[in-house]
Amino acid sequence: MNEPYFWRVRDRKARASAPMTRLLLSPVAAAYAMAGQRRLDRATPEDPGVPVICVGNLTLGGAGKTPVAADIRRRLAARGVRGATLSRGYKGELEGPTRVDPTLHTAKQVGDEPLMLASSGEAWVSKDRPAGARAMKKDGVQVVIMDDGHQNPSLKKALSIIVIDTTDPFGNGFVFPKGPLREPVRRGLTRADAVVLMGEGDAPHELDTFDRPVFRARLTAVSPPPPGRYIAFAGIGRPERFFDSLERYEGVTLSEAVPYPDHHNFTPSDIHYLMQLSRERDARLLTTDKDYVRLPVETRRITQRASVEARFEDGAGLDALLSRAADAAS
Repeated sequence: MNEPYFWRVRDRKARASAPMTRLLLSPVAAAYAMAGQRRLDRATPEDPGVPVICVGNLTLGGAGKTPVAADIRRRLAARGVRGATLSRGYKGELEGPTRVDPTLHTAKQVGDEPLMLASSGEAWVSKDRPAGARAMKKDGVQVVIMDDGHQNPSLKKALSIIVIDTTDPFGNGFVFPKGPLREPVRRGLTRADAVVLMGEGDAPHELDTFDRPVFRARLTAVSPPPPGRYIAFAGIGRPERFFDSLERYEGVTLSEAVPYPDHHNFTPSDIHYLMQLSRERDARLLTTDKDYVRLPVETRRITQRASVEARFEDGAGLDALLSRAADAAS
């Protein structure tokens, strides 16, 4: 979905925009928050028999959860621990539990983020999270890394890590649909064991009283695009963040930046439009890893991707935190 403007920016202009819409949405937002709290209060989380590390966030849209989940999986592997990600496979057709195979599965079957995660390590999808965790344990997985799910109480969590995008931490500060929050900030923070601040921005004041670890991370290019002219396109939570990052690459010039909604399914008309732009501007197509896996095979052959990974300032501190789960798995 496309976010309304009044969700995005915590400033006077945003607070003053769409006052009637926000007023009408207030009771819906209150009901949404109440339903979420009721779900948490009534749940009895299942212990799947292996540690579960949840990487979630407090807002709708992208904050950098998936690269953080991949980095945690890599750190566990370095300790000899078999960790695998578990996603619900948003927009995917398969119910699961299914271990994702990038040579067999498509984004339409398992979702774009699980397919992207499977390209660098072990990834599973399951609409039923407890069933997925049980299947993973049976297969020999030692630590389940739950990609998203901070508001999902179905599994007992050894660690809950919240990722916050410092460019726009909590939008206008209201709960959906009045704002982008999945739940009130302070309520979500009470269940967190750590916070990851993604990006260069300041820590939000809501963390002033947070007494658990706070880490800094950045999305860093793994394989930056070679110099040249590009038509950049992205269907992610914050396409503009991707477009801005490309300007830091030496020799890279953006002829056009084309945003799409998060998890957008590229239609033949979308592909035709992008290829026409590419011909008219004499520029190559460039996109994210997440968008790349949703493209038709023939389009991938002519599309460059800018791969990124999460890099932490205090990697040793994160390893120390993860040792709680790693030690339990050994």
